[in-house]
Amino acid sequence: MEYRVKHREAKCREALQADFDAFDISEEFGFILEEPLMPVLSPHHLTSHRELRLAHLALGFITMGYVWQEGQHAPAQILPKALAWPYWMVSCRLGLPPILTYADSVLANWKLKDPTGDMEIGNMDLMFSFPGGETCRGFFMVSLLVEMAASSGIAGALEVMHAMKISDLVGIQKGLIRVTQSLKKMKETFQLMHNHVEATAFHGTLRIFVSGWRDNPMLPRGLLYEGVSTEPIFLSGGSAAQSSAIQCFDALLCIQHEGEAGAFLTRMRDYMLPPHRQLIETLSVCSSLRDFITACSSSDLCQAYNSCVSALVDLRNYHLNTVAKYVIVPGNKARSLGCPFRGVGTMLNSTGTGGSNLMVFLKSVRNSTEKALITERPTTSREAEM
Repeated sequence: MEYRVKHREAKCREALQADFDAFDISEEFGFILEEPLMPVLSPHHLTSHRELRLAHLALGFITMGYVWQEGQHAPAQILPKALAWPYWMVSCRLGLPPILTYADSVLANWKLKDPTGDMEIGNMDLMFSFPGGETCRGFFMVSLLVEMAASSGIAGALEVMHAMKISDLVGIQKGLIRVTQSLKKMKETFQLMHNHVEATAFHGTLRIFVSGWRDNPMLPRGLLYEGVSTEPIFLSGGSAAQSSAIQCFDALLCIQHEGEAGAFLTRMRDYMLPPHRQLIETLSVCSSLRDFITACSSSDLCQAYNSCVSALVDLRNYHLNTVAKYVIVPGNKARSLGCPFRGVGTMLNSTGTGGSNLMVFLKSVRNSTEKALITERPTTSREAEM
């Protein structure tokens, strides 16, 4: 009799355990997950470049959200090991720093709503987003479309580089015209920002989430990556200065940015993917396009070069004015009213998310670009006869 009771109890216990397993519950904890603190995730199973880029994007958005979730007055000082270690490992494999970069938030953060539709802003959406609603979506989407407009210009820059090697004047001119058209398209596309991004939401809600921890008064001591380093790490936030396209055009046209602006732009290359950085460096070490054009005395080629430089100046002027609208004006307004926004508030009124002195930097690179214009040498009567 006793045997039968024990047998029945054992069968009942087995049935109950089967139910616990089937419904993923615990007799002791019910629906609560036991020991939710998991081991540090390993990125070793990520094999392709695309997988690593997606992981870096996801970890970047999680990190920014974690650091800035309490706003400007209480940013996180330490990134937990469960996040810091896999982020560090993925970053090392990509050659990117462990922070959300322009290469993440703009170049790798989009999808088509209708895969069969066109790549236009109404048919596009973000994979990862921050608070800010349409302003957040619009900011990243318009930035992406500006990069799309730059694609033909990058091809044009390569055409110029190859034509230079064989002194093909026609090829150089055609490439420069292609770059000029691309720069004009970039400026035209940039104007969409005003239709999709609201200044107060951008300044007061979104901007803090793309801020870094270098030259940032909100995190003056940097961020400690737990399990990675015993000392805080200083990294710049995402910035248009991290656009490989713009720096490619600078390198092609031999734009010389000096002083702090030049040093800042050079440092921003560390936030680009290594192959993109290599293209800028390749264009930088090529024979000087500007010197070549000056020496060959071709008015058509000089005009094509100057048109290209002027288009880049126009784009930088437009960017400068846009920054004034979305950063300087709302920042000054908040300060004058004595009611800073919960997010950035007045902390970054004159500082870029990358850590630069915003307007000083933008005016400096605009002025450096203007200086590259070639003053055409007047043609003498003897040269005209020839």
